Amino acid sequence: MDQGWDVDVVVVGGGAMGSATAWALARRGTRVTLLEQFEPGHVRGASHGAGRIFRLGYTDPSHVRLAQHAHRWWDVLQEESGEQLLTLNGCVDHGPVLALRDLAQTLQDCDVPFEYMTGLEAQARWPGMRLDDRAIVQPIAGRAHADRTVAALQSEAVRHGAQVRHGARVLSIAVEDGGAVLCVTGAPAAEGGAAPEVEVIRARAVVVAVGAWTAGLLADVPGLEGLPRLVVTQEQPAHFPVRDEALVAGDDWPSFIHHVDPEGHAAARGDLGADPAYPRLGVYGHHTPGVGIKVGHHGTGPVVDPDERDFAAEPGRLAALRDYVREWFPGVDADAPEPISCTYTTTPDERFLLDRVGPVVLGAGFSGHGFKFTPGIGQILASLALGEEPDAPGVDLSMFALARFASDRPAEPADSAEPVAAA
Repeated sequence: MDQGWDVDVVVVGGGAMGSATAWALARRGTRVTLLEQFEPGHVRGASHGAGRIFRLGYTDPSHVRLAQHAHRWWDVLQEESGEQLLTLNGCVDHGPVLALRDLAQTLQDCDVPFEYMTGLEAQARWPGMRLDDRAIVQPIAGRAHADRTVAALQSEAVRHGAQVRHGARVLSIAVEDGGAVLCVTGAPAAEGGAAPEVEVIRARAVVVAVGAWTAGLLADVPGLEGLPRLVVTQEQPAHFPVRDEALVAGDDWPSFIHHVDPEGHAAARGDLGADPAYPRLGVYGHHTPGVGIKVGHHGTGPVVDPDERDFAAEPGRLAALRDYVREWFPGVDADAPEPISCTYTTTPDERFLLDRVGPVVLGAGFSGHGFKFTPGIGQILASLALGEEPDAPGVDLSMFALARFASDRPAEPADSAEPVAAA
């Protein structure tokens, strides 16, 4: 390392993506320090809780290839850490025929195994669920354990030589003339109003993966004036208890995504017309052993300041979620929800931001569906920090670059379909 550098890379943010990046860098022999402003296992961001959906299924081939890339690194992480982080008990995408057509085609094109069946056939397999007209069942899918994943990534990063520091808040980032990054960090102010101690860390590069705090931290960094608007919302899925534990015996209740499509639903019913009870919003979820069935709506929460959240469930949205569960999950008690609170940080097109500007690497905007990609994205951000070309076969990384927002064309929503970064 050149004289004058404290470390090679500083990673700011100890959630899933920052921890995965620190692990990837340390595993390559890089001197890396990970800084997280809160305590281990905190619940203020988007990486806490027991579960997230893992799946390969998207209509966009680059997302499928990115999920396949991530799956290989999930396997490496599990083998090296000795932790079971994925439970591959399947995922059911269901909806009208028209809503699933593109998904089925892309899975076929990308050699992802799946079963295609009627909703009634799928209901016979999982009697606690009511399913829409058609269902796609993916066996290479299921659930990732969020808390254990973050802990394993940090533990493995330390084992490979990384320094992981909690309670270390980054106050500012500056780019020096020589390309160095100046990170000024300090613990929260002491009681009595005393100023926090401030430390300066100089590094070749800095990776910023701070979720809801991204825009504030990068506001004064040169070259990032073109950062798109990142909308931070407070989301509120909930856990619902199952009525009969036999329904989830063996932990074989799959993850699920309801692709609600009123027009496709009406077309499928023909002369019968639309069912007035057909839902307005789709849901996602999975079984959480010992807790119940997690169910949530995607991206419906209010815009919030991440430092001023109330963590409270909004009654109207909770009532809508309970109504859905009552209608579509006969095996679940809709009257006993336990709300969860988390944040989404969403880009205009719901695609991620994975890019480098000078010595600053950005991993942000995971838009409620990023967790499944965690170890693969860590590898990509690590390569960017080291000035290397990321190795992600079949993935068009330009679709995640800042340059896509440089034109005057309005951003088109990506095929995110379901939120798995939520708690």
